[in-house]
Parts: sequence; C-alpha cells; structure tokens
Amino acid sequence: MIYFIGAGPGDPELISVKGARLIGEADVVIYAGSLVNPAILRYAGAGAQIYDSAGLTRGEILTIMQAAVREGKTVARVHTGDPALFGAIQEQMDALAHAGIAYEVIPGISSFLAAAAALKREYTLPDVTQTVIITRMEGRTSVPEKEKLAALAVHRATMCIFLSVHMLDAVVRELQAGGYTGDTPAAVIQKASWPEEKIIAGTLETIGSMMQGAGIDRTALIIVGDFLRGTYSLSKLYDPSFAHGYREAEK
Repeated sequence: MIYFIGAGPGDPELISVKGARLIGEADVVIYAGSLVNPAILRYAGAGAQIYDSAGLTRGEILTIMQAAVREGKTVARVHTGDPALFGAIQEQMDALAHAGIAYEVIPGISSFLAAAAALKREYTLPDVTQTVIITRMEGRTSVPEKEKLAALAVHRATMCIFLSVHMLDAVVRELQAGGYTGDTPAAVIQKASWPEEKIIAGTLETIGSMMQGAGIDRTALIIVGDFLRGTYSLSKLYDPSFAHGYREAEK
C-alpha cells in the first residue's frame, strides 16, 4: 500500500496523528525534501528506507514506489502542507492506478491555514468577505486565462497566493489592475509555523518596498484582503438574539 501524506506546513507537530502513525509504520519513506521539514522524519521507523524526492524525476519516484510494493512493503509518500494543493500528486496517483497499485491520501494542514494562524486573523469575516481564493501567479506553469490574477481580483475576496513571492511586483500590478486598491492590506508570510517564520505586513502600495532586503524569494505566501483591516460585523452564530437549532433567542 502507498500512502500520500500531507506533512503540514512545517511544524512537525502539525502533521495529523494518522499521518505520523503511517510514516512510523512505513518501510519506505519518500519525502519532498525541498519543502518538507526534515524534522518530520523523526516519525519514521529505525529501519525505514528514506528517499528525498527533491532531486528525483517522476519516473524515478514511481520506480521506487512500484518496486517497494512488489516486495510487499508499505510506502509513505510525504508532501508538504496538504498534497491536494500544488502537490503534483494527481499524476502519481493516476500512474499507480494504471499499474493496479492501491493507494490512499491522508490530508494535511496547508500553509495558507498556518499563515492565518500566524497572522491571528480569520479569512472569512461577516460583511467583509466569505470567499477565499487560493491561486498562484503564472510562471513556468501556465494559468488559464480566466484565472489570471487580474481576473480574480475583480471579486476583491481574501486571496492566498502561492509560489509567487519572487514575482511580487508583478503580483501587485495584477491585483491592482483587477480592482484591489493600493491601500488594501497585504502580507507576506515565509515558512509559516517554522521556527524561522517571518511576517511582513503592509498594503499593496507598501509591501514591495517593505520586502526589499528581506531575503524572501521562496517558501512564502502572499496574503491579500480587507479581512486584515480588523473591521467586521459580529457573527450571527453567537448573537444572543439569533435563534438556531441548538439555542433559542434571548427575549
């Protein structure tokens, strides 16, 4: 059996209990060493074979997994965050399915959630926004025309932008072209939940200059939206005058 496991955003304690257990039970552990905190490997068994996939091709990774399964071994394929987001796992799963090899996916905590925790903010606030857009700037991987940043920015929802901090100036231009104003709050969070976590917070007008000299060009998220202003309406859920299935309204 092969398990695709979301290792969480970086803090080794933010992996799921199930994910940690399966890594401990695995005979072979293949982890994305360019992103996964190597501290996650502390969950691996003493006799496990460990492979860093950072320097491997898709074919080499599949060869390791298929060989292990033929030998009756269990494989933990460990990805950063939650592997469903920018994890390049679909192509691996499809190849395994074509080969008749069983696999299971164990979800993890994405870095965009760790970023919200680091900022101590809630992405969805009453009368501010109820929508979170998770996306990226076009780079070597293309983005569909309808999903260009300027097109998405029209909604002025909360936006979490992956894999784009090295193109920050272009990101800001696209967002403003789409409708965000220059005073819209923006933040860059590098390595959310890691010991070396770094947060730079400003606005779309100021974030570029604030980032100069910060040395941040990877493993960082760009977070944009009015939810960062701190102004919002209180929720109905805990409003004493609001009745629902678990509580009557106060008279």
